[in-house]
Formats: sequence, structure tokens, C-alpha cells
Amino acid sequence: QVQLVESGGGSVQAGGSLRVSCAVSGYTYSTYCMGWFRQAPGKEREKVATVNSMGATRYVDSVKGRFTISNDNAKNTLSLQMNSLKPEDTGMYYCAGTGPPGVVCFPRVERDFPYWGKGIQVTVSS
Repeated sequence: QVQLVESGGGSVQAGGSLRVSCAVSGYTYSTYCMGWFRQAPGKEREKVATVNSMGATRYVDSVKGRFTISNDNAKNTLSLQMNSLKPEDTGMYYCAGTGPPGVVCFPRVERDFPYWGKGIQVTVSS
């Protein structure tokens, strides 16, 4: 059974940093696409970052240079390091994974990601 469980998150002031992690089990995720999505209050969920099976990463423009997605295959953990946080980064953050193939990831739509965590809250105050 595939399980994705987010941890970390919390509250921070603008300009601060947070790290969210996703423990993955029941799934050889390193061979597929993994991503972080977020949903702000009253807004649609958006894709924030993805990493493919070869370790290539892509980001939505609003977080480029501030966020870093990474895989720790030894620990079966996907992480998102968030620096220089802004109030507009506030929302529920979800990790998600696809099935095969695992090369082209960022253009893929949500329905291509069948595996999801329950989400974790990130709040950035001004």
C-alpha cells in the first residue's frame, strides 16, 4: 500500500525558512515523478516543484531561487526547503507521485499523480 506522509511545516514570519518532508512507503518513487503542490485559501491547488527519475527539478516561477525540492532515496523521503518565505506562500502543501514514466514531470497534470499525502499547513505572516 502506497503511503505519503508529510511533516514539518508550521508558522514563520516573512523572510524566514521552513522545510517540509514527505515519507514515502510502498512505492519505488525514485523511478517516477514526485512533486509538491500547494493550495492557498480560496484558490485552486497549484504545482510548486517536481523532480524526475533522473533528479532533474523544475519550479513554478513564483518560487524559483527560493525553494529547493530534493530526494533522499536512502530514507525514502522527498523534501522541499523553502527560504525567503512570503505571505503568499501560505497554504496546504501536498506531496504527490506519479506512475510511469518518470522523465517529463512538471507539465503533467494533477490526474497524472495518483498518489497523494494528506497535506501539511504552512503559514507565513507579514
